[in-house]
Formats: sequence, C-alpha cells, structure tokens
Amino acid sequence: MDNKKFYITTAIAYASRKPHIGNSYDIVLADAIARYKRLRGYDVFFLTGSDEHGQKIEEYAKAEGKDCQSYVDEKAADIKAVWDSLNVTYDKFIRTTDDYHEAALKKIFKKLYDKGDIYKGAYEGKYCVPCESFYTPSQLVDGKCPDCGREVQDAKEEAYFLKLSKYADALVKYYEDTPGFFAPESRKNEMINNFIKPGLQDLCVSRTSFSWGIPVDFDPGHVMYVWIDALSNYITGCGYDPDGSSDHYKKYWPADLHVIGKDIVRFHTIYWPIILMALGEELPKKVLGHPWVLSGEDKMSKSKGNVIYADYLAEKFGADAVRYYLLSEIPFAQDGTITYESFLQKYNVDLANTLGNLVNRTIAMANKYFGGSVSKMESIEDDLDRALAIEANETVKHYCDSFDSYHNQDAVNAAFSFAKRCNKYIDETEPWALAKDEQNRPRLARVIYNLLEGIRMLGVLLSPVLPETSQKIFEQLKVNVSDDFDIASQFGETKEFSVGEPSPLFARIDIDKALEEIEADLTVEDDRPESIVTLDEIGIEDFAKVELFTAKVTACEPVKKAKKLLKLTLDDGSRNPRTVASGIALYYKPEDLIGKTVIVVANLKPATLCGVESNGMILAADSKDGIKVIFVDGVEPGSKVR
Repeated sequence: MDNKKFYITTAIAYASRKPHIGNSYDIVLADAIARYKRLRGYDVFFLTGSDEHGQKIEEYAKAEGKDCQSYVDEKAADIKAVWDSLNVTYDKFIRTTDDYHEAALKKIFKKLYDKGDIYKGAYEGKYCVPCESFYTPSQLVDGKCPDCGREVQDAKEEAYFLKLSKYADALVKYYEDTPGFFAPESRKNEMINNFIKPGLQDLCVSRTSFSWGIPVDFDPGHVMYVWIDALSNYITGCGYDPDGSSDHYKKYWPADLHVIGKDIVRFHTIYWPIILMALGEELPKKVLGHPWVLSGEDKMSKSKGNVIYADYLAEKFGADAVRYYLLSEIPFAQDGTITYESFLQKYNVDLANTLGNLVNRTIAMANKYFGGSVSKMESIEDDLDRALAIEANETVKHYCDSFDSYHNQDAVNAAFSFAKRCNKYIDETEPWALAKDEQNRPRLARVIYNLLEGIRMLGVLLSPVLPETSQKIFEQLKVNVSDDFDIASQFGETKEFSVGEPSPLFARIDIDKALEEIEADLTVEDDRPESIVTLDEIGIEDFAKVELFTAKVTACEPVKKAKKLLKLTLDDGSRNPRTVASGIALYYKPEDLIGKTVIVVANLKPATLCGVESNGMILAADSKDGIKVIFVDGVEPGSKVR
C-alpha cells in the first residue's frame, strides 16, 4: 500500500454540555476506523470538533451568567477532555468559532447567494429550540417535536433559504451512481421515501431571532443557521476556501467517510450533498449512520437520570475498557445498550478472563518451562497446531473484511473468538502435563510458541480497539511488530520469543463493590438539566408527593472507602435519628455540618451507598464554587417545608 489517502470525520459535538457515552460512541468508532486504516498503510486525516453557535447556546450562556464565547470555550475544552480520555487520535479539532471557519463561511454563503441558490424569504411554522429545527404542523407528533418530543413554539421571521428542490433529481442520481454511499444501505430508502419523494422543502439557512452565530455580511441582523454552519466544517477544517483552497484540501477531499449518528442522516445525505453540489465541490464517498447507545432500554437524558459518562468509566476502569465495550457491544444497524452492570460483567468475562488470563498464563508458562525463550520449531506440529494456524488466518480475513465494511462489532468479535480458541488450545494440549516428561519438551515448546504467536497476532488486530493493551502485550512479549500489516498479522511470522515477566492486563472486578462505589460517586455528579428552559413541566400534585422536612445534624463522619461521601445523623423531630449518606465530602468537613439545620427529602426510597443505608437526601445547590448545602438554622427540626 503506497499511502493511499483516507479522510474521516465525526459529527462535531454540540458545545452545550459535556458529551455522554452515547455521544462518545461516534468518536470511538471513528478513531478505531482511523487506527485500522493507518495499520493498513493509509495516509489518514481525522477531523472532529465542536459546533458552537445557535439559540440554544445563547440561552445556556445567559442562564449561567456568561458571555457566549466564554461559555463555548469551556464546553469545547470539556469535549476535548472527554475525547482525550478515550485516547482518540484525531488530527484536527475544529471549532465553528474558529476565525478561518467563520471567514470561509461568509464566502460560502455569499457564493451561494450570488448563484441564486440562496434567496431571501420568511418562515412561519413550529420551532424546536433544543433541536434547532423548524417543522410544519403535519410533521409534529402529538403536537411536539418529532425528534426529541419536547414542546415547540410558533416562529415567524425573515430568513434566507437554500433551494433544495433544485438539486433533488441530481441528488437521487448520485445515490444511484454511488453504490455504498449509505451505510447501512437501509438509510437510503428512508431518505428517498420519507423526505425526497414527498417533495423537498427549501432549507432555512439564516435566523434573525438571536445573534449568536456567524453574521451574514451583506444583510445585518441575519446570522447563519446551524446546518450550513456546522456541516461546512468538513471542508473548512480540511482547507476549503471559495477563493482558492489549500493543497491539503486538494489532497484529502472528498471525505472517504462521515461517521454520524442515525438521527442526523438526513442532514448529511440530503442537505450536505446539496450544499456541495451548489458549491461545485465533490460529494463525500460514504456516510455511516451508526445506531444509538441506549441506557438500559431508554435514550440517555439528564431528566431521566440515566446518563453515563465515558470519561468517568475511563478514569475508573481504563480507556481501553470503555472502547472495547462500545466497539464490541453496539451492532452495525441496531441500537446497542449499556448499564454499569453490563459494562462490568463484560469487563470481567472478556477482558479479564478471555484476553487477560490468556496472556498472563501463557507468558508465565514460557518463563516457567523455558526461562522466557521459545523458538519456532517447524517439525514439531500436529493437527491441533494446524487447526490453530488455519483459524488464525481465517480470523485475519474476517477481521479485515468486517473493518473494511465498518462492521466494527464483527471485527472485534472475530479477534476475541480467536482469543477463546487459544484458550481452548491450552485445554487441548495441556502444557502442564507435557512438562512432566522431558521427552515432551520439543512438543511443549511448539505449544508455547503457538500461544505466544497467537497473542502477538491478537495484539496487532486489537491495536485499533485496545491501543494501550496492545502496547502492553508487545512489551510483555518483547517483540518489535512489523509496520507491514500483511506481515504483522501473519501467524508464524515470529522466529523466536524472549518474553518478559507477566503482568495482569485487566484486574478482575468485584462487581457488587464496584456498583456501590459508582452509586456513591453518582451522588455528587453534576445533575443540572441540559437547559433550564427545556425542563418538563409537572403539576402541583407531582410536587406534593415530595416530603421536605428540616433536620438538625447531630453527628457526621466520613464514609470509609468513599472519598466523596459523608454519613450524616439527623434529628428530624421524630423519635429515631435518621441516617443520610451525602456526596459532599469534597466541599465540607464533618465539623462544618454538626449543629447545622438542613432540608431533607424524607420520603425518598432508602439506598445503600458503600455499606451505609441512606434514608433521604439533603438539599444543596450547584454554584460556580461547587456544591452549597442549603442551611435553615434557627428553624425547629421536623418543620415541614412547603
């Protein structure tokens, strides 16, 4: 392979909140593909970034008392931190507030306007602030946004529009002339039947009802709307300029793969290609609309309290464990699911047992029986050895075919199936039994060699998925792996091993204990809503179900093995003291609380946190300085809060 180019992008993350693990799947999937392509000798350019304009961000910033630029600066840093915690090897991180992007967008907008593909009009319809999308009444579901289910508002304003209908026939022809443009292929029929055949409505590309956006130079008061702004990052981040693009752009465009969530396929396979057609630029080669990662059976939502964060799991259990779960558990076309328990179980079964145990005991046997040095012996071979070699070669083919077609789950499972086969080979050959007879030493050497070579091959195949673990495998094997994938992935390529000391790759987790620790940590996680203005409304009867009483703190102590928890003993006016575990140890010492009067949610279902049964929750507020407990000193314990 002579360094063929491969340009891959992710959807840029909206800079309104910290990405959760569902958002993180996008970047992990793209990173695994990028690493695989580099492994195969491609010259890869990998772009990701943050989408930082719009009405929603303007409202978020106002709610936090910040100017918009400061707000998105913080959120972009949060996004980068999450991506970096997952060992993502992006080549460039674009922000839609970057000067070069804004300058290019102004030229793009003007070029389309001068061509007559953008025209001025007015919009009147239903608008969803969180989704930043307009809908006709017929598109609503039960009167609400068809995408997020939230309330919509009437909107009427002057706006510029992009002539989508002008390019509808050309777009369908591109679909037909470009087999494989859609992945999965079923997305194609969705776009044609649901959006193109009914007739494409022209796309609103400017707004006047808010100001946080890229200004339309020739018409003050208008700012460019999210989709023309955000989508164009794929070319501006690569060096596009209507007045003359860079050599970098000429080398890498068109994009080989856009990696996005299935909810924004329409924008990337209808709006984006039409924008490019209007600009006279080549269209991307493929759009991969991957499924969602559900929390249990539901979409992740702070209001549901089911959000899981990838960087938290990475900090606690390692980045490779998070990458492995996402890449092995989420199918190509159907939604996947994650819970803390399923994550921990998969960690133990696959990473600690199947892979970790294989590597650990094989290297231990190499040291025990041969002082760590084992050479390849061509003549000492039987049917078990030949079967293992055949399966190794079949694994590489299945792995490559799967990654080449972006079936990441199949690729990862192929590698782990081979790891299981190696474990079975140990059971079949029984090295410990062979070691008892000196005459079996040549046969034992062949068995250990085959296992070491299988592990080396696994290190190569798993490097796009488990980069840190693969490096640890190579270090324990003390091997230098060829840069040529065809050589590196060939079973039997190594002539001799001289291994180091075994070191566990993944320590087995006590799941019950880990779940307790997670539950304790979650008590202090930032649980603010995504937007104060988009909270679901409740009736007075719902609020009346919550019983709030004052209580005096009579004793307080840290909870062992939980750095964030304090155990509070409360006098709530009843005969028996109440115990509450609260995640405020990072902000308060026990002596700061004893004697203080707090407000407690009295009818909360009891929960056991790190061995402490917590009967209630004390009220506290999020502030810029951290968590602040709400004190009501001077109020008699047991007083009802209304």
